Amino acid sequence: MLRRGIQCDLLLANGRKIPLVFVLLVLLILVRENGVKASIHEYKNEAFIPRFNSFFFHGGSEGLYASKVLDPSKNTVTDDNNKPPNGKSFIRFESITLKRPQEVAQKQNEWQQSTGVVEAIIVEVKDSDKIGRAYMNSNAICCNPALAKEGVCKVGEVIIRNDPDNPGWPKRLHVAFEGISEEAKMDLQTVEINKTGMYYLYFVICDPQLKGTLISGSTVWRNPEGYLPGKMAPMMTFYGFMSLAYLVLGLLWFLRFVQQWKDIIQLHYQITAVISLGMCEMALWYFEYANFNATGSRPIGITLWAVTFTAIKKTVSRLLLLVVSMGYGVMRPTLGGITAKVVLLGVVYFMASEALELVEHLGNINDFAGKTRLFLVLPVALLDACFIVWIFSSLSKTLEKLQIRRSMAKLELYRKFTNGLAISILVSVAWIGYELYFNASDPLSEAWRRAWIIPAFWTLLAFILLVVICILFAPSNNPTRYAYETGEDDEEGISLTLTGGGVAVGGELASKVERKERKASIASDHVFGLGEDLEEDKRE
Repeated sequence: MLRRGIQCDLLLANGRKIPLVFVLLVLLILVRENGVKASIHEYKNEAFIPRFNSFFFHGGSEGLYASKVLDPSKNTVTDDNNKPPNGKSFIRFESITLKRPQEVAQKQNEWQQSTGVVEAIIVEVKDSDKIGRAYMNSNAICCNPALAKEGVCKVGEVIIRNDPDNPGWPKRLHVAFEGISEEAKMDLQTVEINKTGMYYLYFVICDPQLKGTLISGSTVWRNPEGYLPGKMAPMMTFYGFMSLAYLVLGLLWFLRFVQQWKDIIQLHYQITAVISLGMCEMALWYFEYANFNATGSRPIGITLWAVTFTAIKKTVSRLLLLVVSMGYGVMRPTLGGITAKVVLLGVVYFMASEALELVEHLGNINDFAGKTRLFLVLPVALLDACFIVWIFSSLSKTLEKLQIRRSMAKLELYRKFTNGLAISILVSVAWIGYELYFNASDPLSEAWRRAWIIPAFWTLLAFILLVVICILFAPSNNPTRYAYETGEDDEEGISLTLTGGGVAVGGELASKVERKERKASIASDHVFGLGEDLEEDKRE
């Protein structure tokens, strides 16, 4: 019963829209004013939504692991102000205030102790069928007189069938209005979690007279190891390993860089920049998650820096793939007339990626889900498609030119690069299919313990692709490996004018390479008996 309600609630939560043009400014303003919260779910005069024969408000949902330290002598609900010790997993209600309309409060008996009840229901998603029941060809969440006569429930309360394997669950807490008071405050309470699962919190009203009631306050959700939600907890360890991986890659690249410093080209500096950005990005995310896990709040400064470094690194990585596919650093020293187009694509991608990252990592856990995220994912996906088309189009042209010029070493280099890119694209498409299947088959996040694999895969794939580029385009003691190919300008009108001492040396090397290749070609023609025909053509 409640499972259908949860699905409808997710659809309603996904209906919000945020204009992409203002998303960066709006998010930064909100962060400055309200701070960045995570495992602290805040409610600010939120309204209840009608559902079947009740009104309810979704107070949050997270994957929680079972407490590691259990004390059977204590109840699972406590009202002390002290935080439970480490190893405890809990949901704590802090400063929950319910406010009903004034006209409703004035109709009540001033001396009556309880003039309206709101229930807080905590349920594991697997037990959602124990909330409510079907009655008279309709669905009911709250008990009615007919069901009360059957002894199923009490009138005015949520219908709950307790789990025999987990006594006391689903959990029910009451908040009562007194007399003609407009507000009802919930005592500070902590509900301990002794079973691993995806938990949903709902505030439910069964009294139709309380229509228009608003809720304010916050709830704090904690796992045994800290405040990181269950979905995010494995990512802290993952970012720690990735930080070490980028550090090792950076050290190996630096050693190679120093050994072959005389043969360094501009492309190697760009690869170095991507490695450095990756190290900073992974380190920032690790410290951001570590701080979040310790305090329950996301530090604004570290989060903003981590989000920005992620957007910059993604942009620079894609630009690196694009310019390499164009032959930059190997076949040409500049991009010439298309430099402005490449820079423009990079700037637009950075803005779209930054907006998406801000939306995903700033604000409350339940904020900006569903359609809003899709609204920001689409521009990034379209720009990624533009990068892919442009990259493979440029690679095709580069390979064709290398075949014409008979630069076999470079041709083999670019063939390996193309194969690596092609494999990564195929793997990405397959993973996108799996991700769509995963999300479609798990709308209530029952498989939350595996959800961290989805974002981790893309980070790992980007690292592997960077390693491939580092291997293929590593600094070499062979000066002719990256010598520029002089010849006809391409269709973009790129000028291959060589300026500067280092580039001039590259031009001389390229001329020598061409002369050697020309001599080798003539010698091979003589071997196959083609030299005489060529000499006759020259005499004619």
